[in-house]
This record gives sequence, C-alpha cells and structure tokens, in this order.
Amino acid sequence: MAFEKGRSGNPRGRPPGRPDRRAQWREALEKHGNALVAKAVELALDGDSQALKLCIDRAIPAYRPTAEPVRFEIEGDTLTAKAESILSAVSEGSIDPQTGRALIDAIGSLVKVQEIDDIQRRLDALEEKRPDDH
Repeated sequence: MAFEKGRSGNPRGRPPGRPDRRAQWREALEKHGNALVAKAVELALDGDSQALKLCIDRAIPAYRPTAEPVRFEIEGDTLTAKAESILSAVSEGSIDPQTGRALIDAIGSLVKVQEIDDIQRRLDALEEKRPDDH
C-alpha cells in the first residue's frame, strides 16, 4: 500500500513517552563500552581482520590530502572567466586539481550569496514602491 503524495504514513508522529530505540541501544552499549573495545582489540590482535579494520578505522582518522599554499593570478572580469582561469592553471600544472576544485566551488558559493543579495535588493525595491494598503 503506497502513501499519498505529500502525506506522512504516520501523521501524528511517535506517541509521547515512547522511547527511541536507538537511544536505548546506545545506553546499553555505553554500559559495556570498555569491555567491548577491549574485546575488539583482542580479536584484532588474534587476527580477526574485521575487528582489525574496525579498530584502525576508529583509531586513525581517514587520510585527507592537503595541498601547499599556492600563489597565482586569477584572470578575468567575470566569475566565469575567473573559473576558466583556474581550470587553465590546473591544466598547466600551476595548481593541483584539488585546489582548483576548491576554488571553483568557492566561486559557486559566492554566486549563490550574490543571488541572495540580488533577490533581497529587488524585494526591498518592490516593497518601497508598494503603496501602503494598511
């Protein structure tokens, strides 16, 4: 049985006072946290590859490559031209692809902020022109 579009299968939500199972499970695990960690380490040391992976994944954060700071001129008068300048710098090897992507993402974020500012200016202008109907 499918739900009607735009209508929740449980419009009233969870009944008041009914506990969240995840919170109950988390609480139960907290009581045995030290023993569970010790057991996982023991299994990992005994050669259990899944336990070893779990221990390593939790103990050592994922490697995130970092780029050295670079200096280069971003050419262009428009944001599109600036993005093209960044792509050109990546293709020439002046900057690494991760830095190029971060810069282009930053330009995209700037465009969104500028669009919001433009909408706000237009809205303010419309409200100023509107006669008072009150």
